[in-house]
Amino acid sequence: MNKNVLRIIFSSVKKQKLVFVGIIIALTGAIVFALVPPLILARIIDIITAGNSLPMLFILVYFGFTVLTGLSESIREGLLTVLGQRITHSLRSAMMDKYTHLTADCLTNQEPGAVVSRFVGDVDTVENLFTSGIISMFADAFKIISILVVVGIKNTGLAIVLVILLPFIFWFTRMVQKNMLKAQIDNRQAVSRASGHVPETLHNIRTIHNCGAEKYMTRKYNYYIEDSYKAMEKTNFYDAVYSPVILILNALVVAVVMLLSASGNVRILSLFGMSAGTAVAVINYISQIFSPIESLGMEIQTIQSAIAGVHRIDDFLSLDELDIIGQETDNPEKKSDGGDDFYVDFRNVTFAYESQQVLNNFSFHVKKGEQVTLLGRTGSGKSTIFKLLLGIYKPQTGQIYIDGRRADSITDSERRRTFGYVEQSFHMVPGTVEDQIALYDKSISLEDVREAAKLAGIDKTIMKFENGYDTPCSQELFSQGQWQLLSIARAVAAKPKLLLLDEITANLDVQTEECVMQAMKRASADRTVISISHRINAQTGRIINLSKNEEMF
Repeated sequence: MNKNVLRIIFSSVKKQKLVFVGIIIALTGAIVFALVPPLILARIIDIITAGNSLPMLFILVYFGFTVLTGLSESIREGLLTVLGQRITHSLRSAMMDKYTHLTADCLTNQEPGAVVSRFVGDVDTVENLFTSGIISMFADAFKIISILVVVGIKNTGLAIVLVILLPFIFWFTRMVQKNMLKAQIDNRQAVSRASGHVPETLHNIRTIHNCGAEKYMTRKYNYYIEDSYKAMEKTNFYDAVYSPVILILNALVVAVVMLLSASGNVRILSLFGMSAGTAVAVINYISQIFSPIESLGMEIQTIQSAIAGVHRIDDFLSLDELDIIGQETDNPEKKSDGGDDFYVDFRNVTFAYESQQVLNNFSFHVKKGEQVTLLGRTGSGKSTIFKLLLGIYKPQTGQIYIDGRRADSITDSERRRTFGYVEQSFHMVPGTVEDQIALYDKSISLEDVREAAKLAGIDKTIMKFENGYDTPCSQELFSQGQWQLLSIARAVAAKPKLLLLDEITANLDVQTEECVMQAMKRASADRTVISISHRINAQTGRIINLSKNEEMF
């Protein structure tokens, strides 16, 4: 897949053309409609001050445009929310699709917390890029420009004052916002340290008592709390300072303009002269222009955070994927040069995890219907051999064949009918008991599921439930041994010819182990079986000791 965040976003917007067009129309309407009421109000005041009667139409038009402004803003916000949710859905779907196609190396190197952070936090910041970022920033910028244009037409001097003053206001707004953000981050870090200090103290309370360190731990906690208070004081200070400064600037601009407009100087009046109605409109516009400036600062902050989220998601989407070979094979049963003598054939396989070599020019062969046990210490390569057989990893050198076909050429649709894999513990999926065995494979009927369960010796237990195989599954439904029997049923449900058993009795007691081994004996009949074990008596058949790289019979 060749995807990145921008392609996914453009694709989502393309699919939501009507929504996007609706946002543009609503945004434009909200800005234009907001400019009209002060002009109408100015006309109304001029008519009244001139001693003329006021037509009712002016009042109706004034309230009409006020209502239209509110409706346009509501529609814009609603459509932005819809578009944001569509983009979020597309991003998370693409990321989940990517996650299911990652190579085993990439999956191993991904920390669960980091992956969750990308799926939740980073995607949310990208959504904010549109809902309260780029589009809102353009809307506020356009609003500021349009107000300046109207003010320039009505009062040229005021427009000049605002153009000179706006950069300072914007700089002051950004400075306050940055300092508030830093103080908020410092506060969260201090609260986090204080919160972590409490369980640490409780966990080590005996040691603290024995060492007489109670006062030290108290001082340390107070130190963290003091850091939190200092950070909060900074936040409160900037929050308390900003609004009064903006209000004072607003009042100063209005006062200066009013004084200049009342001046008797002809040159000054040419710039600042205006009627009473225009003065009211100008005051209204001055009040309106400060709000989008404050919003612009927050929107820039949102865009910066969102860009960082975009980069993190792009990094995730650029990770290596599984290279699936042979998805369109004309004849799936066609043999390669693996030969017909061996059902499983490892030929001079070398494999390493980064700098750690696990297999070096390793070879072994398993005939059809044969049972083989891989024996060896931890790290000798037993699990790696299984991952190579499953096609999760590829060898650096050498070839691996299953029934004459390269292991990494077996397609996803063929894998389950080629081999069944029984792990040490059962991995439950959401759904019923039947779903645990069939794994949502529609080609596996209920009869196949029951046949597999009978072979594993778990059918009678399942049928005792009120809803049988339709019983919703939960962790408490089966014992540990019964989960392992269910795992065997899952492995044989698709009737594979090869079984891979990974220490299936490692976590079981002796009695349960015997029950599982009997089930495994029934499941292994007429199948090729490769097992992993740490104990020499765990399985029967040929034994390959990986620690010594030799075979024992």
